[in-house]
Amino acid sequence: MQNFRSSSFTALALGIAGVLAIGSADASGFQLRENSVKNLGRANAGTAVANDDASVVVNNPAAMVNIKQSTFQIDATDIDLTADFNGSATTAVGTPVSGGDGGDPGDPTVVPAIAFVLPMDRFTLGASVHAPFGLKTEYDGDWVGRYNAVKSDVKTVDFTVSGAFAVTDTFSLGASVIYQNTDVTLSNAIDFGTALCAQSAPVIPGAPAGSNCFVAAYPFHPGSADGLVEVKGDDNSWGWIVGAQWRPTDQFVIGYSHHSKIDHDLTGDADFTVPASVAAVFGAMGVSAYNDGPIYAPLTTPEIDTLSMRWDVNADFRLMSDIQRTGWDSLKQVAIYRDGGTPLGPAEPFNWSNTMYYSLGGEWDLSDAFTLRAGIARDESPTNDTTRTPRLPDNDRMLYSVGMSWAASEALSFDAAFQRITIDDPKINVASSSGTHLAGAFNGHANLWGLSMQYRF
Repeated sequence: MQNFRSSSFTALALGIAGVLAIGSADASGFQLRENSVKNLGRANAGTAVANDDASVVVNNPAAMVNIKQSTFQIDATDIDLTADFNGSATTAVGTPVSGGDGGDPGDPTVVPAIAFVLPMDRFTLGASVHAPFGLKTEYDGDWVGRYNAVKSDVKTVDFTVSGAFAVTDTFSLGASVIYQNTDVTLSNAIDFGTALCAQSAPVIPGAPAGSNCFVAAYPFHPGSADGLVEVKGDDNSWGWIVGAQWRPTDQFVIGYSHHSKIDHDLTGDADFTVPASVAAVFGAMGVSAYNDGPIYAPLTTPEIDTLSMRWDVNADFRLMSDIQRTGWDSLKQVAIYRDGGTPLGPAEPFNWSNTMYYSLGGEWDLSDAFTLRAGIARDESPTNDTTRTPRLPDNDRMLYSVGMSWAASEALSFDAAFQRITIDDPKINVASSSGTHLAGAFNGHANLWGLSMQYRF
């Protein structure tokens, strides 16, 4: 049983980061960019040079100098991921794994954001609450890939306080302090039936190892004694942002921001559900590896560098672009530990690559009351065909956006946007902690709908 215990906990270690990296619908990895409906309508082009958008509190604090009135802004984006899996799985002894395709793991999820900007002559203050990372997916409990993933739920919330200083009329600097809370829940099934029949001494003298799995009289068989493990953990930590904005001409603006990586030590509990028949065998063997108990796992969210440009073609039309680099190499490996520091299996290499995001968007003022937006973007995935799992069904994607604003009065305005995301089909060819092998591909897309309100006073 020793090998089975080690492989199970190795998968749990991967799972804690895996759930954080399952591939949120709107961005590669587990990154969320939904802190502004205006940005959503431009495919996130111009995020670090936005002219009338309080989300610059977190996208580039130096750009807060663009806001000339005290501004309160609330945004909400509904992310609706649709995904289908087509494939199959085999157990550790080669028999087929029963189960369906898992259903659609993505339910519509609303991501809110709140920002406030207070200009004071050459100095500007700002504050924001938003979700920079997160996702929620859940497969059917009896699906063919249940030994890899069932439920994945991540909530990361940042409270950010920012300041900006207009060094000159054309150049500004900004900085932010971030207090980040991360909460993770994940679960997957465990195939105790295969483990017991494959690793127990053969009941037929001279039979090869694993032969019990094919002996009808043996009480355990592949898929006959499934258990479940659920891991929960959370942590609070600190990070920072620095940024700059430069206007070399009256019609052209450049902005840059750097969002620091943030180190976490997730602490929580591992909760095992073990069938009574299996628990009895473990009790007789003195196996305690599946006892509930406290755990912790280190996690580092990535650093993000953003370069934005805006060209005011004329008084009514603006072109914008973004180039963003996300440093996913901060996830070099994943390990999970019992409360006393004992590793629950060896550390797992993650092998994610840094990614680039390219976007181009524009705005057209139809009148003083209405503005139209549109944009297109390409987003790289940090995952690869070698290490991708059902917790990471992510791949490169294209984003297509439209949006509009309505100024109801000089003080009150509303925004709406829609974004369609197409995802290159992620291929899966991976083993689970239970020794099963899952192979196939996901087919999916996402629709994002955003609404926001801005009040100036």
